Amino acid sequence: MSKRQIFDQVSDMETQIGELYEQLGDLKGKLSHLLEEKHRLEMENHHLRSRLEQADDDFKENEVVNETSNIPGEGYDNLARLYEEGFHICNVHFGTPRREEDCLFCLEFLNKTK
Repeated sequence: MSKRQIFDQVSDMETQIGELYEQLGDLKGKLSHLLEEKHRLEMENHHLRSRLEQADDDFKENEVVNETSNIPGEGYDNLARLYEEGFHICNVHFGTPRREEDCLFCLEFLNKTK
C-alpha cells in the first residue's frame, strides 16, 4: 500500500469520525429535549393528579352533605308547579297538556324526586 492510499484512508476515517461526532451531537440535543419534555409532563401529571384528588375529596364532601339533606330544590318545585298547571313532566309526554287525568309516569317521577 502506498503512502497516498494510507493518507486517503486516514482522511476518509477522519471524515467519518467527524460525521459520527455531528450525529452524536444531534442525538445528544434530541435526548436533552426529550428529557426536558418528560420532566415537564411528569410535573403536569403530578399537578393534575393533585387537582383530581382535591376535586374527588370535594365531591365526596358534597356527596355527604347532599345525602344528609334530601330537601327538594327549586327544580322540583318548578316541575310540581308545571304538573299542577296541567302539563306532563314525565319523559314520555313532557310539556304536553294533561287532559284532566293524572299521569302515572308524572306521579312516579314526582314521588321519585322527593
